[in-house]
Amino acid sequence: MISGFDYGTSNCAIGIINADSSTTSLLPLEQQHNFLPSTVYALGRELICEQVARQIPDASIRSLYVKSRAAGLNRASKFRREESIGAKEQSLYFGREAFSQYFSLPGEGYFVKSAKSFLGASGVRAEFIHFFEDIVTVMMQQIKQRAEQQCQQQLTHTVIGRPVNFQGINAAKSNSQALDILKVSAERAGFKSVEFLYEPIAAGLDFEKQLTVDKKVLVVDIGGGTSDCAMVQMGPGHRHRDDRTADFIGHSGERIGGNDFDIQLAANCLMPLMGMKSVLKNGLPMPTQTFWNAVATNDVGAQAQFNKLETSLLLQQLLRDTSEPQLLQRFLKLRDNRQNQQVVSSAEQTKIKLSTVSQSLVELDYIEDSLSCQVSFAQMRHAVQRPLKKMINLMGETIKQAGSLPDLIYITGGSAKSPLIREAIEQRLGNIEVVDGDHFGSVANGLTLWAQRIYS
Repeated sequence: MISGFDYGTSNCAIGIINADSSTTSLLPLEQQHNFLPSTVYALGRELICEQVARQIPDASIRSLYVKSRAAGLNRASKFRREESIGAKEQSLYFGREAFSQYFSLPGEGYFVKSAKSFLGASGVRAEFIHFFEDIVTVMMQQIKQRAEQQCQQQLTHTVIGRPVNFQGINAAKSNSQALDILKVSAERAGFKSVEFLYEPIAAGLDFEKQLTVDKKVLVVDIGGGTSDCAMVQMGPGHRHRDDRTADFIGHSGERIGGNDFDIQLAANCLMPLMGMKSVLKNGLPMPTQTFWNAVATNDVGAQAQFNKLETSLLLQQLLRDTSEPQLLQRFLKLRDNRQNQQVVSSAEQTKIKLSTVSQSLVELDYIEDSLSCQVSFAQMRHAVQRPLKKMINLMGETIKQAGSLPDLIYITGGSAKSPLIREAIEQRLGNIEVVDGDHFGSVANGLTLWAQRIYS
């Protein structure tokens, strides 16, 4: 059976073609939810490759994998013995369950959110590539199994969405690395055939079903980790063509998305409570790089630096030098308890609330009793100006490639729900009609339609 697989930075979804062969459905992946947050929590990092090995359905692929991960599998067995974790005891959690486990015991276990952000990271060693493969594989295995339980059929062929660029640096090499990881992971999860399609184009295919006349549409897909734009000629005169290459007349993308809003909001509005904007005894401002590293949860290098011994030594020195040690003590506690992901999650929830209210109370009592602060919509607007400008510039680049303005703008992706996005689009492009799509389902539905086209 064919499927469309949206392996997203924030959420994952999978779609199939309905029995009437003309409509798509997204399959429930977590209770009644069609979207599974892109999160994994393991009792121990070593147990992730063990889970992958157990659930690779193809015997030959499993055999090769076991040989390549022999050392990791030995560490997993040792970890189970030392921690008295039974062979059949649940050791990995996904989606909302993963969040729940992490929030209850952030200093324990191993939590990964938005692994897609890491896939094209530059200059990483082979062992990191292998670990990225394992994270993606274990999530794909879980999603595929849940989807097959819902539709009661084996999913064998899939189209996976991809951003225009996974990273901004060394884009071609980065894209190649990321696609290799996704393809290997999908095959280990049990898919027999795997193809890729640009996410903004997939979103456009889903929207095209609604058009009764031909239009030139600027598709703006703003996800958790990437923003992508595509100028597409679509409508009844285009939708039945087998080759749509000529209809895609401009595209651009960058590794900038909703996660960057969360990071900027966390740094500018929450980190000051932990000493980021405090003053040293000599009158100089507090160095800020370590605070940025803490909240840059989508940056492999920043996270590695944040966890290094030299950072511990630096913070101890800053504790002696600061004029407000009580603030930095909070930051030390956050680091010791590995709560930086939780702070960014608090920023994300604040961002969501500020889409409908002018002010929101952020409670940080998991760091210190009664610790909280108010954040306003105006503060958020100021905090996210840099990533917002980059997103809007992508639209200008796509329009320049196409050589003409669009007839309408179609915006989709979870992060596109922010009123800041629409406000910035209208300021940049004036009176062109802006249409909101299915912010979470359009890419998965479009991928499924494309899967039907190429596999049927």
